[in-house]
Order: sequence, then structure tokens, then C-alpha cells
Amino acid sequence: MNETYLKVRDRWVYLYRAIGKYGDTVDFMLSEARDEAAATAFFEKAIGTNALPEKVVMDKSGANLAGLTNVNIYLLLTGCWWSFIDIVQVKYLNNIVEQDHRFVKKLTRPMMGFKAFHSASATLDGIETAHMIRKGHLNQAGVPGYRQFMALAG
Repeated sequence: MNETYLKVRDRWVYLYRAIGKYGDTVDFMLSEARDEAAATAFFEKAIGTNALPEKVVMDKSGANLAGLTNVNIYLLLTGCWWSFIDIVQVKYLNNIVEQDHRFVKKLTRPMMGFKAFHSASATLDGIETAHMIRKGHLNQAGVPGYRQFMALAG
């Protein structure tokens, strides 16, 4: 799990991304803030659309640690104490997600930022979906990538 930054109307916004052990995109979320509330919202969204992870590897970000700690506290309060998420904070272990950021940056850098937050969010949804199809994450046997994208968009 990691976040990267993009420009929207001359302000930095943050793209939270989670990548699986083998490079599959787990989830992503664009946020105007990089704080505990945004990290908690991202983890809740990622866990809501996927399974509860055993372990999360992240860099030394205090906001991400606080967000994941909030999720663990919620699991404790709901009686799911046996399913705590292990938190691993090692600077160099999240290189998979750091390298996966390059694809998004490569496409958004020539745009020189976005005019509005909602247009940035819509554009990044398309970029991430196309990237997931290209990586084979949404692979359907015998169906070309552009048809998968059109089926998801339509």
C-alpha cells in the first residue's frame, strides 16, 4: 500500500493504491487529503471490495499507520480480534507498488495536472482499469483488452 501525488488545479491530491503480492491491483482511491481519515477511508474501501488481508506492507507514513490501526481497533470492537491485520513498515519492501506508480505517472505527467477533482477521479478510474486489463487482472479468455474495457465502461 502506498500513495502518490497528482496536481488538481495547482493543488496536490493523493492517489492511494494497494497492490497485491504478485502485482495485481487491489484497490485505488483519489483523496484531497493525506491524513488519518483519508487512509482509514481507503482501507475501509479496499477491505469492503476485497477480502481482509493478513498483512499490509507500507512505508513509514504515520497517517497510513494510523488508518490501519483504526481498522484493527474496529475489528477488535466488533469481536474479530483473531483477524488483526499485521502491519509491516519497511521503507524498501513496497517497491512493487512504487514501480506500479510509474504507469500512472507516465500517463498523467504530460497532462500537466487536472482542472477539477471529479475529472481527475474519472480519468484515473479509466487509467487504472486499463492498467488492470493490461496486467491481466481482469483477463477473460479470448476477449481482447479493448472489448473488456468497453464492457466495463458501458
